Amino acid sequence: MRLTVAAVGKPRNAAIAAAIHDYETRAARYWPLDVHEVREERASGTNSQIVRDREGERLAERVGSARLVACDSSGKSYSSEQFAKWLQAEREKDRDTAFVIGGAFGLSESILGRAAMKISLAPWTLPHELARLVLAEQLYRAGSIIRGEPYHK
Repeated sequence: MRLTVAAVGKPRNAAIAAAIHDYETRAARYWPLDVHEVREERASGTNSQIVRDREGERLAERVGSARLVACDSSGKSYSSEQFAKWLQAEREKDRDTAFVIGGAFGLSESILGRAAMKISLAPWTLPHELARLVLAEQLYRAGSIIRGEPYHK
């Protein structure tokens, strides 16, 4: 099983970028992890649907044939323990899984339509930088839960 995180844009805030890198590095101790950042589409003078579609095309190129999981506020909510259990089940099925995080306007309909499932990282809409940080931390936490390590209390 290989995990992929594909996200629109690079973190603009250096502290958030450092935290994302830290948690993605930690998560990679538990899961084979690929991270792809795709270019944000310029929104000035362009309708939001076109922006989502173009970013969606870029995301789709990065995830290949992996089982697609859309990070979307309308998705299913998991506790950390439930997420760890689900991720372990995916590992046991030897499924490559790709988590996708949209840009400022969210994910395209084509990505949402292709997604095997949607998960919510919070009941609120998060800026994509924070969504990526939350996902990276939860991937790390899931690994520590599965191994019975003390990080998760």
